[in-house]
Amino acid sequence: MNHPLQQEKIVGIIGGMGPEATVDLMARLIRLTPAQDDADHIRCIVDNNPKVPSRIKALIEGGGGSPVPELRDMARRLEAWGADFLAMPCNTAHAYFRDIQDAVSIPMLNLIQITVRTVLKEQPGIKAVGILGSTAMQLTGLYHRAFAVVGVSVIYPETVCQDRVMAAIKDIKKGAMDQAASAVDAAVSSLQTEGAQAMVVACTELGLVPVASPLPLHDAADILAREIIFTCKGRATHPNHERNS
Repeated sequence: MNHPLQQEKIVGIIGGMGPEATVDLMARLIRLTPAQDDADHIRCIVDNNPKVPSRIKALIEGGGGSPVPELRDMARRLEAWGADFLAMPCNTAHAYFRDIQDAVSIPMLNLIQITVRTVLKEQPGIKAVGILGSTAMQLTGLYHRAFAVVGVSVIYPETVCQDRVMAAIKDIKKGAMDQAASAVDAAVSSLQTEGAQAMVVACTELGLVPVASPLPLHDAADILAREIIFTCKGRATHPNHERNS
């Protein structure tokens, strides 16, 4: 826990899903933090652990080991190392949010709930949101349930486009960014055709490639970075980096 004289909180990041997405979150934190010197940045304790069993295999294919034991162990270690709260830059892994939160006594930011809250704040009255994310996100209904509570419907790309999005996520994990861009563009067009009034980039891997959207775009990774900074510092992100959604 914090030293009595220390005002800022320390974030523990449950990372490695994937490792580049975790590094991307760190870069966003640095870019968005209102800082004049090193000491102005927030302190992060990061477990960038790519050995967490595949969420895709567990949630879609029904094979492989459960990610839960590893995720709970990471959370406990981060707490023991001094984290005041936890954050996890992986939308799909939030299917195990309750399992992780129950393993520790410190709070954990819920990326799904934070993203829904942000969309509603920035677009009051919205009725339909398009989701760019893994097929596991669709099957678990994480965003579907969270948006349904506030009367907003969730739209995923048509099946062929969604399959391409899933392939794109795997390409990004392999470092094949160029192959992923066209699949994302097709998914955006599909969501617009289906009536989405905004889009959520609900996969931190997809946040690594440029997403051109004619509709307001909400990047969950960016939203998480801003929430971490606010939680640590108790104030908003850098005034020169306001949202343009």
